[in-house]
Amino acid sequence: MIEFRRFDHIGAREIHGTVQDVYARAYAEAIATRDPFESLEASMNRFDAYLRAPGFDLVVLYLDGEPTGQAWGWPLGKDTAGWDGLQLDEDDPEFTRENGTRTFGLSEIMVVPEHTGRGYAGALHDELLGARQEQRATLLVDPRNEHAYERYRRWGWYKVGVQRPDWEGAPIFDVLLLPLL
Repeated sequence: MIEFRRFDHIGAREIHGTVQDVYARAYAEAIATRDPFESLEASMNRFDAYLRAPGFDLVVLYLDGEPTGQAWGWPLGKDTAGWDGLQLDEDDPEFTRENGTRTFGLSEIMVVPEHTGRGYAGALHDELLGARQEQRATLLVDPRNEHAYERYRRWGWYKVGVQRPDWEGAPIFDVLLLPLL
């Protein structure tokens, strides 16, 4: 049986261990590289920082009662640092203008390896974004991650620029956008 459970920042703190467990299983290969940016500790430190974002939204996928995947994000606020370092493909001075209701920042979608390839990532994507009221969503994707990149394109995302976030050891990501309304 498939079940989605939605959590705000308070609920996400309460299930922190579940989030960490799913993360560790979903990203075991990346964690095993010993790249400091990919470490479980660094990833969970970022997660903890995300919980401070107003409007934080987490959806956890349960299969037969077992947490198997998750997706989270938050609306970009007026004074967001979410666009820091952004280099747009086209010059648009209004692109980064935020008011807390314009753009939802999708941070993560993950499914544990034994359940990938069954459409669960797409279901998480749709469950998380389907309830959003923002005009658009954005996400960062490593351009070398061809599998994820192709999936995002199939779901309607398109590239608008590149960005290196202000996280220690962060690579340069492609910035993708998806209209929501």
